[in-house]
Amino acid sequence: MHSHDPSAKLKNVSVTAPKLVLAGNPNTGKSVFFNAFTGMYVDVSNFPGTTIDISSGKYKDYVVMDTPGVYGVSSFNDEETVARDIIASADIVVNVVDAVHLDRDLFLTQQIIDMGLPMIVALNMMDEAKDQGIEIDVEELSQLLGVPVIPTIAIKKQGLDVVKDRINEARRGNSDPDLQAKLAEFMSKHTSIHNKAEALLIMEGDPNVAARHDILPVGLREQIYSQRRYRINQLLDQVVRDTKDNSPFKMKLSRWMLNPLTGIPILLISLFVIYKLIAVFVAQTVVEFTEGYLFVELYEPFIRGIIGNIIPEASFLGQVLIGEFGVLTMTFTYVLGLLFPLVVGFYFALSLMEDSGYLPRVAALVDRVLTKLGLNGRAIIPLILGFGCVTMATITTRLLGSKREKFIATALLGFTIPCSAQLGVIGGLIAPLGWQMFVLYLVTIFIVFVLIGTVLNKVLPGKSSDLLIDLPPLRLPRLGNVIQKTWIKSFAFIKEAGPLFALGALLISVLQLSGALDSIITAMAPLTTGFLKLPKEATIAFIMGIVRRDFGAAGLSSIAMSPVQTILSLVVITLFVPCIASILVLFKERTWKEAAMIWFGSWILAFGVGGIMALLLL
Repeated sequence: MHSHDPSAKLKNVSVTAPKLVLAGNPNTGKSVFFNAFTGMYVDVSNFPGTTIDISSGKYKDYVVMDTPGVYGVSSFNDEETVARDIIASADIVVNVVDAVHLDRDLFLTQQIIDMGLPMIVALNMMDEAKDQGIEIDVEELSQLLGVPVIPTIAIKKQGLDVVKDRINEARRGNSDPDLQAKLAEFMSKHTSIHNKAEALLIMEGDPNVAARHDILPVGLREQIYSQRRYRINQLLDQVVRDTKDNSPFKMKLSRWMLNPLTGIPILLISLFVIYKLIAVFVAQTVVEFTEGYLFVELYEPFIRGIIGNIIPEASFLGQVLIGEFGVLTMTFTYVLGLLFPLVVGFYFALSLMEDSGYLPRVAALVDRVLTKLGLNGRAIIPLILGFGCVTMATITTRLLGSKREKFIATALLGFTIPCSAQLGVIGGLIAPLGWQMFVLYLVTIFIVFVLIGTVLNKVLPGKSSDLLIDLPPLRLPRLGNVIQKTWIKSFAFIKEAGPLFALGALLISVLQLSGALDSIITAMAPLTTGFLKLPKEATIAFIMGIVRRDFGAAGLSSIAMSPVQTILSLVVITLFVPCIASILVLFKERTWKEAAMIWFGSWILAFGVGGIMALLLL
């Protein structure tokens, strides 16, 4: 076992098995290689001390571990820290390189070689390099790097079997002799360091790795990086030839996507298509069948019939298991009947955007706006996902670079983003009221969204990370790859969030059966009628919104209210605490202190904004 082996803390990962680690820059196609090695037998573990998920599986005798896409092995953010520790502990590294962006990707390649790790380079996207007139002498590149270089087109499954078959040919590559001499001298002085990879990181000034060995980091980062870049430039001059000068249509389309004048309309059209797919087709047509027919009409009577023959439904245990909020009734209906189709739909749309190369361009387009809210362009992913399911989106904030950004994004999701189930009901309630009421609702939520982000950006200590993102070539998505990504991500989400929904159903059942739910409704009634100037029945809708957000919004439909009262109540229920499953995920993802601040803050915000609207409009 290596001196610092992260697999020792990951579940379902053997410490003794040799580790085959996939490494590469973002958007190089690593996920296709990972799936080729592991198939569908994948475990997802939370990396200790972070909110980053690590996928692992088996190939022959190897434990295969994926890493977050990074541009270099260092510790500037959580993703790089996780990638650093996993790569440094590898027995073999498969470095997936984008043939179109060799000048960028080979920096990581050379750094891994300098770390003394046996490796193979998968030179991916060779078809796109050819289309762009880039010729690469693969044999010469292999000779200069000193490791096997295998040309691949992963999305067409070309070269994948060759990479798998040649794993045993992995070897240590050609490093800078001067650097290796300095490493040998450094390790002779510090005999506690037996891992050349960690020795290199300490010499490059990594404070975390140095602290493990109780020594001070060496400040040679700039010198080593500069020499490494010079070495790569020399190598590129010998192996790469550009034969094409004209820009294809895809390059023009890429520029249109990044220019705000054309990029914003393209983004709005894309979001409208996603809305039609998710909020209309999936949320209505598909969910009507899965939730309404499969679970409400077929599954729930079936399970009530089985359990009811053993335990009376009217008993305490019966109500907990098969009652209105039963663990075996509402949980399965909600998770599998309602939520699962929405999650699949959103991950399918997200995978299409990711596989086509459009998602990084969306991040770059909105980066300047989100920076003012303390986020960068990558935050657009959880924010978009929030309109599908806030629970899912809260988990996805793990991809953000700092704890500060994760807190801001989680707060914005919990405070202002209505999920698709709630959004459908809200749309139905607003539609008869006219466009003025729709604008009032939209503007109010938008103002709150901007104010929260701006205030948190001002008051939270520290600085959010800059957007460092690669813009891969635009390409037609491969349906097989999209479906595989969608399934793996959807299954991982249900596997993680399902138990939390069950726990939420149990809590609500206990509150209802113990009378605590009625007590809460009674205690809140004066606030609803006196402060918000709404009918007392609205209190029940607000509380039901904690169970399921769409329950709360739907509860407002049966209450006689004026148009302004309706909009006010919809604003409150949007800003109000998310559903109980989202609350549980919130406390799981953030610290107790941060989660409590967001949860209690949403109560204050919802009723505060509602009170201001009541004062001004009623």
